[in-house]
Amino acid sequence: MRYRLTFVVGLALGYVLGTRAGRERYEQLKKSAREISQNPAVRNTVESATQQGREVAGKAFHTVSDRVGDRMPDSVAERVRSLREKGQGAEDDWGTSNT
Repeated sequence: MRYRLTFVVGLALGYVLGTRAGRERYEQLKKSAREISQNPAVRNTVESATQQGREVAGKAFHTVSDRVGDRMPDSVAERVRSLREKGQGAEDDWGTSNT
C-alpha cells in the first residue's frame, strides 16, 4: 500500500510539474534525450552492457539447467527452447541484433 501511495503521489507531482513546464520544455527534454541516445559513446556502452548481460544470462542458463536437469516439466523446457530458437539472429524491439 505504501508503494502505491508513493507511486500515485509521484505521478500527480510529475503531472503538475509537467503541465506547468509546458510543451516547449517537453520538446527541449525530448531533443536532449534523443541527442544523448544517439551519442556514439552511449550507444557503445549500451551495446557492451547488453552483450555482457547476454553472456551472464547464458552462463546462468547453463548453471540452472545443470542443477535442475530433468526435473523441469516438458512444457517449460519446450517453451524455453522455442524462445531461444526464436531469438537467434533476429532483431529485438529496439532494432539491435541478438548476437
